[in-house]
Amino acid sequence: MKFKDFDFTEEMLQGIDSMRFEEPTPVQEQAIPIIQKGNDVIAVAQTGTGKTAAFLLPILNKIQRSGGGKLNTLILAPTRELAMQIDQQMEGFSYFTGTSSIAIYGGGTGSSFEAERTALTQGADLIVATPGRLISHLNLKYVKIDQLEHFILDEADRMMDMGFSDDIQKISEYLPKNRQNIMFSATMPSKIRNLAKAIMNQPEEVNIAISTTAEGITQLAYNTHDNQKIPLLQHLLKDKQDLSSIIIFTSRKSNVKDIVRDLKKLGLDAAGISSDLSQDEREEVLRMFRNKRLRILVGTDIISRGIDIDSIDMVINYDVPNDPEDYVHRVGRTARAKSTGTALTFIDGRGQQDFQKIEELIKKEVEKLPNPEHIGEGPVYKPGNSRGGNNSRHKSGDGSGNRKPFGKNKSFKKNKPKGDENKAKADSPKTEVKKKFYPKRPPTQTGHLQKD
Repeated sequence: MKFKDFDFTEEMLQGIDSMRFEEPTPVQEQAIPIIQKGNDVIAVAQTGTGKTAAFLLPILNKIQRSGGGKLNTLILAPTRELAMQIDQQMEGFSYFTGTSSIAIYGGGTGSSFEAERTALTQGADLIVATPGRLISHLNLKYVKIDQLEHFILDEADRMMDMGFSDDIQKISEYLPKNRQNIMFSATMPSKIRNLAKAIMNQPEEVNIAISTTAEGITQLAYNTHDNQKIPLLQHLLKDKQDLSSIIIFTSRKSNVKDIVRDLKKLGLDAAGISSDLSQDEREEVLRMFRNKRLRILVGTDIISRGIDIDSIDMVINYDVPNDPEDYVHRVGRTARAKSTGTALTFIDGRGQQDFQKIEELIKKEVEKLPNPEHIGEGPVYKPGNSRGGNNSRHKSGDGSGNRKPFGKNKSFKKNKPKGDENKAKADSPKTEVKKKFYPKRPPTQTGHLQKD
């Protein structure tokens, strides 16, 4: 099947060709005809399946055929990154059509708020917005959406997870009753079905490869301690210049800066993206990564669904995500559009059970590789050794994952060697362990980000 089979206008086909879209993906092939008929639709599709184009193309084609000139379509997205991604694709597809659009999200300046206000009052053809920012405008009573024809929810499950359920219900109350509703979600839990019943009218369903990983992804895992992860990264990335685009995911925002700092000390070109950065800083980091001027991007699960960048060579899970679905979205950043890629996961003691749940979800056992003997400070990690964790942070630890008892311990004192204490300490097994597993690190070289 070809895009010309959808009866798109010549201008739309030019935009599709300029975006280098050749053949529709399964979700596009199934969803586009339903949207063209005007029926409500729920589409379940994971990241990387082409879902954004699945709803943008038929809607933009409808707007062009009608002539535009009014607020026709509202798209809600959970994060500013996803809103920006949708807006960028929209600009490409509609380049030859003259369709007007704007992305509305928080974190901008006063002038950007005024531009949003103008679009909402004078009627841009299509608005893509985050729920909180749109409600800020709705509360000021000037938004004109009485003629809106299409209401689209993208990443609906993520919006529910982020607590936007009440906001979506409130926004829907401002919309005309006679409208087409379109919902895209990676999963279909009961709360999504309840939302669909509340705002949709007998929707048709499209289901594409729920909770699976793309065939082109080579998935591997390493059993490792926390304090071995940075040396392991160095081992995996050193002299691998063919890997020009790498994303490292961590579950904790507080880890982003630490990982970036350690990678720079190793001379690796890396930058992080998190909510601690200003909007301009986040956009600059993403722009550098997208243009291949930044090799390694470090971030949390927000960017697993919030960016649309092809040709990512490798995804590394610095830690195992708590939610198995997040693993699917993380590794889905590579091997997009039928390409190939590699996904590596670092499993410490805390992540063993979570990774088992991931394997149950994807119905596949991921090959586990041993941590190389020479990597990091501490013994090679083996499942069942300990709880894992960052043993280097526990001053009372011996590097093996086992911790000394805190406080007074009479039996411990009683069994201390007598005689020359310095000699006893020098001859103790603990000192030998330290000599073996705690070699002095060589000096490292600090790397720098390229300037714009």
